[in-house]
Amino acid sequence: MKNLILKLEKENRLCKEEWMCLIEGRTPELAAFLFERARETRYAHYGKDVYIRGLIEFTNYCRNDCYYCGIRKSNTCLSRYRLTEEDILSCCSNGYELGFRTFVLQGGEDGWFTRERMTALIRRIHAEFPDCAITLSIGEREKDEYQEYFDAGANRFLLRHETANEAHYRHLHPVELSLQHRKECLWDLRHIGYQVGSGIMVGSPGQTAEHLVEDLLFLQELQPHMVGIGPFIPHKDTPFKDEKAGTLELTLFLLGLVRLMLPKVLMPATTALSTIHPDGRKMGILEGANVVMPNLSPQENRKLYSLYDNKRCMGDEAAEGLALLRAEMEEIGYTIVSARGDALLDTEQEG
Repeated sequence: MKNLILKLEKENRLCKEEWMCLIEGRTPELAAFLFERARETRYAHYGKDVYIRGLIEFTNYCRNDCYYCGIRKSNTCLSRYRLTEEDILSCCSNGYELGFRTFVLQGGEDGWFTRERMTALIRRIHAEFPDCAITLSIGEREKDEYQEYFDAGANRFLLRHETANEAHYRHLHPVELSLQHRKECLWDLRHIGYQVGSGIMVGSPGQTAEHLVEDLLFLQELQPHMVGIGPFIPHKDTPFKDEKAGTLELTLFLLGLVRLMLPKVLMPATTALSTIHPDGRKMGILEGANVVMPNLSPQENRKLYSLYDNKRCMGDEAAEGLALLRAEMEEIGYTIVSARGDALLDTEQEG
């Protein structure tokens, strides 16, 4: 099995049967070998730098009803909020003072934030913080809208595909949502020139090893600049409230695989990882991740952006806890840096 890890490290791709062999045949010993190779690959391109992104969760309204998500439109138990433009700019200003040079605007698919409002907001952030990257995580839009945001100053876009298997997608989403459209959005974003992020939930209800292989093959084809991999965590006010959470073990294994498949990818150690295990973020960094995303949102709103139960949003997960995070990374031999941290992809992949 180690020969497949070495092949992946050398060629950055495997066939379906080889991916299945690795995932279904994984052992603690194989994982340790994978993580060693993933660390070496990460060092070769990024050293021991860890990039910070300032997360601004600006609205928890969403028009969608995804069965796994705590901010789904049918959740009537959730108090809803929207940040004003001034609130968002204040978050950016506070983050800039703390050393953040990337702001991530994340929200549900909220119709109140029209194309005009989003464009004006992006232009203002870009004008006031011209040396910072603006990342959007606002769901599915049409190509011309994505283009307008890019022209206004947005640089990156996060849109996890969640699953590349049609039947599994239908198990997780209502009928009005389409896997084909989600994939089209990702290709549109690449074509426009965004640094594009995709990714999956590990252990989501109904997920099989074969589904994970399809996800890896899709990422292999897409060649994203960023990949977010975190465990599924159930939310008490969703149809999946009684489902089991994804495991730390499989999530970390997939992080290592993706690091070898996409050697220069930007990959966060997610909040979900640190939610299921107190050392989850450190483990993620040690197994190949190189990004962390502390929360810049106003403290009173953080628990209301409730994608899953018991989300960590204070202490070292918060922007004001940056000193704690810095110390945590130094403890395992890594360094928090304030640079924008753009992806280092090969010319032929930049698309």
